[in-house]
Amino acid sequence: MGMDQKQDVVRLPSERLYVEELEALKALDQDAKPAGWQLSPKAVLTFLTGGQVKGINITPKYIGNKRLVEMAIATLLTDRALMLIGEPGTAKSWLSENLTAAITGDSGKVIQGTAGTSEEQIRYSWNYAMLLAQGPSDQAIIKSPIFRAMESGQIARFEEISRCASEVQDALISILSEKTISIPELGRELFASRGFSIIATANTRDRGVNEMSAALKRRFNIIVLPSPSEIETEVEIVRKRVSEISASYELKATLPDEEAVRKVVTIFRELRSGMTLDGKEKVKGPSGVISTAEAISLLTGSMALAGSFGSGRISEEDIAAGLQGAIVKDEEKDRVVWKEYLENVMKKRGSTWRNLYFACSEMNN
Repeated sequence: MGMDQKQDVVRLPSERLYVEELEALKALDQDAKPAGWQLSPKAVLTFLTGGQVKGINITPKYIGNKRLVEMAIATLLTDRALMLIGEPGTAKSWLSENLTAAITGDSGKVIQGTAGTSEEQIRYSWNYAMLLAQGPSDQAIIKSPIFRAMESGQIARFEEISRCASEVQDALISILSEKTISIPELGRELFASRGFSIIATANTRDRGVNEMSAALKRRFNIIVLPSPSEIETEVEIVRKRVSEISASYELKATLPDEEAVRKVVTIFRELRSGMTLDGKEKVKGPSGVISTAEAISLLTGSMALAGSFGSGRISEEDIAAGLQGAIVKDEEKDRVVWKEYLENVMKKRGSTWRNLYFACSEMNN
């Protein structure tokens, strides 16, 4: 793929974004590869957690507990599907995409779960013009991502599974149990090729929306992805992803410095936990999600502001605008919560926080 063509795409899938890394790993991978896998389990782990391969730097895609990644990879070696559960912004989708890219080289077989997702989108539907013209046939079938993954022995991704209605979720039970899809109109069944599996993600904030049945949960090995436990880990994640996203969008601003990232992460961690980092003061939390992903979006948005309407270097006013948008989601409740945090916590933090405090206060009035 030419460089010009790459630049015309808003977002590349992981298998194309990291194609050089995957090719390097494939060329040097001497370990046994499971059926349908392009890399061995150890090479998949290196792709996800980072390392060096013959002078080529493999960037870490998931910064966190390495054991969780090992467990996820090991699950996909068995007949169990994989479920990644966590708070919004804990990199569930990012881990799912990169796992699939490393294992099959195609992360694009995706079902995005919504209230409108139907059973046909999980199994198959029909091209009705062809169906009327010539009756049921292989050519008239519109194959779902799961159907295509079963045919080719690859991995399908099911994002936000708990957003789907319970009866739609349960269409997965027979697929995961029998590894088949029945096509009664053609009088046959599709049997999954070796290598087929499903990686699903579910948001803990969606519990109670459409709770998964016990029968469906039993078909998955469930791994809970935690929010970053240490501030240093979260700062590293935010810096890395802001750098990658801003390069992709060619934002005309310098990257935020260490101090700016640390301030944003500190504010988010305190609002998320309900306590200042030193544990001395309780903090009220806003109604919305204050996740690592929100911190990344805030700083890339601040870069866009600085590049288009500022000096090209992120200012306290740019960060304040981002914080206002990220934290004040419910106008009445959140504005008060944010004001209390500014007056009770940020105002008392001394000279290094003063300019940000004034910028936030002005924005919140």
